[in-house]
Amino acid sequence: MNYTGNLIFIMVLSLLVGGCNSVVDHGGRHPLVQVDKDFLYQEDLRLVMPVGLHGEDSIRFAQKYIRNWVEDALLFRKAEGNVPDNAKIEELVNAYRRTLITHLFQDELVRQQVGEEITEVEIEDYYNKNSNLFRAEHPYVQGLFLKIPLTASRLPQVCIWYKKNTQDALDKLEKFCIGNAVSYDYFYDRWQSATDILSRFPLKELDVNPDYLDHNRNVEVRDTAFCYLLHVEKYLSKGELLPLEFAKNEIKEILINLKRVDFINRMKNDLYDDASENKDIIYY
Repeated sequence: MNYTGNLIFIMVLSLLVGGCNSVVDHGGRHPLVQVDKDFLYQEDLRLVMPVGLHGEDSIRFAQKYIRNWVEDALLFRKAEGNVPDNAKIEELVNAYRRTLITHLFQDELVRQQVGEEITEVEIEDYYNKNSNLFRAEHPYVQGLFLKIPLTASRLPQVCIWYKKNTQDALDKLEKFCIGNAVSYDYFYDRWQSATDILSRFPLKELDVNPDYLDHNRNVEVRDTAFCYLLHVEKYLSKGELLPLEFAKNEIKEILINLKRVDFINRMKNDLYDDASENKDIIYY
């Protein structure tokens, strides 16, 4: 028997007081503790035991889990004996079961019939017709950020290269940053929050004024150890229309949900029409 098996065997001896006199078929499982007709099994405990837990930690976890299970079972027994309206409970259970079955059926049917394929044409069309929904909540920027030790060689050249959006300058920066830069973030191809970018600088006044970058496209700041460089190639002010590529994922989710709702509504209408035609609906 392995360590877990030994542990569980010891816990069985320490936690089970007495036992059930009647014969119970446990289906090959090994009971740890019983409350009324409910059992907690070794197999249940193994499923929830965190991987890599050993020694005293595993014993404490097992004891706590078993104690919680027993307390929950006892609380349920107490509640069951003090809630007289069993009919109401059955009604709620049936209502939940009905809702759950319907929901699972709809999800599977929608997955089969609708899927999640949205074309680029659909996305662009929705974007053009609903542009008022895609406004920047705060400023965004595209560009380049560098954090370089003051002791790095060729720092004066870097302070010239980072301002230029040319292939030659970018190639030189990349080669330099491989062995010198603490941070090199190239985001010419994606939008970044201006606030997040400014938070990397050791200047608090910049952290609270992201509009600073609208008028200062090249920022150079130094502290006692590093030089911080930022080139802003593009700036998007708060309230401006977000570029299509920025809003694409959100639009895709919107269109998928719209298709799902439309499909479910059409299915309900078809079911109603068929039932009406077959006289399956009786109004009183």
